[in-house]
Amino acid sequence: MEKVFIENRRGQKIAVVIEQPEASRGLAFVMHGLGGFKEQVHVEMFARCFVDNGFTTVRFDTADTIGESGGRYEDATITSYYRDLEDVISWSKSQDWYSAPFFLVGHSLGGISTALYAEQHPEEIMGLAPISSVISGALSQEAHRPEDDDKWKQTGWQTRMSRSKPGVELRLPWSHMEDRLKYDLLKDAKKLTMPVLLIVGEIDEGTPPRHQQKLFDVLPGEKELHVISGAGHSYREQGCLDQVKVYLDNWIKKVGGE
Repeated sequence: MEKVFIENRRGQKIAVVIEQPEASRGLAFVMHGLGGFKEQVHVEMFARCFVDNGFTTVRFDTADTIGESGGRYEDATITSYYRDLEDVISWSKSQDWYSAPFFLVGHSLGGISTALYAEQHPEEIMGLAPISSVISGALSQEAHRPEDDDKWKQTGWQTRMSRSKPGVELRLPWSHMEDRLKYDLLKDAKKLTMPVLLIVGEIDEGTPPRHQQKLFDVLPGEKELHVISGAGHSYREQGCLDQVKVYLDNWIKKVGGE
């Protein structure tokens, strides 16, 4: 495993981890969600599935989160996450281990970021797996309680505590939602012609199964949708992680070849 620090277009450092099997069969990028980081249990599990199947795997901390990269969490948006993904992929194209087409896997805000990239560059993508993905800003807002959004808008801030890093407070301005409302995967879903794997927790309230079904219904190509029994948004329980691992591993073998 190799860790390097590169610079994004805003001049911020981005921490990138590259894992290369001895005889690589291809490449995969794995992206965390809002307020996440590359060492989260579910993110590491996604990456391990690809490494174990012989794929060079790239994980990174976006800027504006709580990992090793620069920036401030309060500046996190879909736009900033998506641009960091673009910058990591662009940098990767200059490395000797780069190959295409490649896999893209992302959780939550990382899910919509990877899917947006796949809509713009379908020829580069071998397979796409948006896990518990944001589907659109409008659907995100629909999943919130109106009174919570009213409070967020009036005070200007949404505050929560990180579950992955206990004691870390996460404060997000209302401008994050204004940015989120600009995005909708459904508009260009017809461009997602590559194999797509959708996975969501049965009791996920933020990106629920009904949202994933909307995307699944309009995908034009080979596609799968799996709902993990008893799981929430981030698959913290070992049993839920194990279910996701089985679906992801089987899909990699099917799409990427054994």
